[in-house]
This record gives sequence, structure tokens and C-alpha cells, in this order.
Amino acid sequence: MKKRILSVLLVACVSAALLSGCGGQSTETASVPKTGEVLTVFNYSEYMDPDMLEQFTAETGIEVKYEEATTPEELYTKYKSGGISYDLVCTSDYMCKRLIDEGEAQPVDFGSMKNASNINKRFWTFNKAIDPSGTYALPYFWGTIGILYDTTKVNGDIDSWDVLFNGDYSGQIIMQDSMRDTFMITLKYLGYSLNTTSESEIREAADLLKKQKPDVEAYLVDEARDEVVAGNATMAVVYSGEAFLGHLYNPDLKYVVPKEGSNVWIDSWLMTKNCTNTEAAQKFLDYLCRPDVATANFEFIYYSTPNDAVIKNMDDELKNDPAIIPPDDSVAVCEVCTQIDSETTELYNELWKELKAQ
Repeated sequence: MKKRILSVLLVACVSAALLSGCGGQSTETASVPKTGEVLTVFNYSEYMDPDMLEQFTAETGIEVKYEEATTPEELYTKYKSGGISYDLVCTSDYMCKRLIDEGEAQPVDFGSMKNASNINKRFWTFNKAIDPSGTYALPYFWGTIGILYDTTKVNGDIDSWDVLFNGDYSGQIIMQDSMRDTFMITLKYLGYSLNTTSESEIREAADLLKKQKPDVEAYLVDEARDEVVAGNATMAVVYSGEAFLGHLYNPDLKYVVPKEGSNVWIDSWLMTKNCTNTEAAQKFLDYLCRPDVATANFEFIYYSTPNDAVIKNMDDELKNDPAIIPPDDSVAVCEVCTQIDSETTELYNELWKELKAQ
């Protein structure tokens, strides 16, 4: 779902804004003998610096088998198929809640992890929407969903989801090829909660999306940002981290969380019920919270980090970028997306298929 694309241009742009220091343990660690222990880790594609996996093995002797998925739904399907027994899974807020509710996660002893305290309390609070007891989900990355747009092709600043639906930019719009994300922004535009289970509200959103479809150039995920960068589209619905990278490629691009509100998303780690080596799993989770490791992963993807130790040493230019650190007023009008009941999920699936087939 979240994708990192680096080029010579991106490296040059980012180099001026890199973190001034990462603190914590040095990444230069002598390798220790392998212990024979193996952790199977499941994450989104290109959502972790692969060097950090090698470093973990070098430091601990624990090998990591690393699997990737593109979307929450793909990750869930692969997980539930039982073809591979995963120890740790990183996925999106609502999918975390689904796995927790289905008994697929086991508690983590966060109190015994010396680096977990680097995660700001705000994000543990956010995660109560999916993990009320605070015993399962470890925040990893977070951000918002909004509109990335080319300022040279629009009339003034954008501040509302209305630009996606009023017909003024027909054929110039990229929507997310994601059922929940696409319905979510439509529901917020209509004044409803993105977690509504009201059939009438969801159908109203579906009707608006069907009306909008002729104006949509494409439904994309990772490529949405690239289409705006390349000038093939005027605007796209994107994750905040994608907006940051888009602006680096093209300074004329701007990102906004519309005034009607949006989704503040959090991707978190879960220890699965199948994990037997819980000590090794917790060691890996604690490792991810360590300042130098969290910094490396942040620099690999440039999504908002909940790790205070990383933010403390962050360059001011990055701290002041709303795509990296979403401002409080934007977050205040956002909701965390949670798992909905099976009946509502079926309704979403039915309406989404109808929309895509139209």
C-alpha cells in the first residue's frame, strides 16, 4: 500500500533535509553467531529498510523471513490462508482491529521493551480505537489522507473534497483504488463518519461515486502520486507520505487535508497467535523502536513517524512539512478508520464491485 520510489533527483532533494542525528546505538555492530531462531515477518511492500533486517540478524543471530503485501486486504487474505505461519504482522488500523477481534493477535509486554517509550503517548491513544486495552498494537507509521494537486493547474488553493465531485476537473482526477479509502473521503464530504454502518449513508456515497466516475482518469494506489508528478493528472487522493515525495519531485505540487475531515491512519505491528518465540518477536519490535533503526526506516520511506527520538533530531524543514508532521488542526478533523461489521463489509464489497464494473 505504501511505496518508496527513489531516484537521483529524490536523493538530491532529500539530502538537504536529512536528520541531523539519530542517537541511540551505532549501526556498526559486529555479527554474532546465528542462534537457529527464525522470525517470519509480514509487512507492506517497501515499508522497511532491508538493511535493518540484516542488521537485526547480525546483532541478535535471529534470522528474519520477510514477506510483503500491497494492500490490507491482500495481507489479510494471505495471512488467513494459513500457507505461511507469520510471527509478526504490520497492517492498517482497521485491519489490525479485525485481526485482534478475530483472536489472531496475542498480547505484547510493551513494559519490558526499553525502546517502546520512544513512541509518543498520542499514538497509543490513537490506537485505542483499534486496541482499547493497549496490549496488542505497536504504532509504526502514521499520517493523513488528502489531495495532492498541481497549483499551476487549479484556481486558487484547494480546501474541500468538493473539487473531486463538482465536475470542474473532469478527466484530471486520480482516486485511490482502495474501497475503504475511496468511500471514506466521500462519506466525510457528505458529512458522515468514515466508520458509519448506516446503509443509507453508504449507498448515498456509492451513488455520488458512480456520478463522479466519468470524471475520474483512473483508480490507482502507489501510482497516484506519480501521475500528478508527471503532469498526467491535476490532482490525486494520496497518503501524506506520498505527497511529501511528490513535492520533492515537483515543487508546484501542494497537499491538503480538506476541511470536511479525513482519515488519520496508523499502521501498527501485531504479534500473531501463532508466534511461539515471543521473546524473539518482542526483541524485534523493540529493535524497531530504537532511534537509529526508526530513523533508518523513516529515511527509507518518509512517512510520519510516531517515534519522538527520531522527531527530536529531525531537520526543522521536515518538522514543518505538513506531509511529514500533520498539523494539529488537520488531525483534529480526522478519524481513525476502524473495522466494521461483516454485514456492512459485504455491502461495501457489493457497491465497490458495482462501481468498478460501471
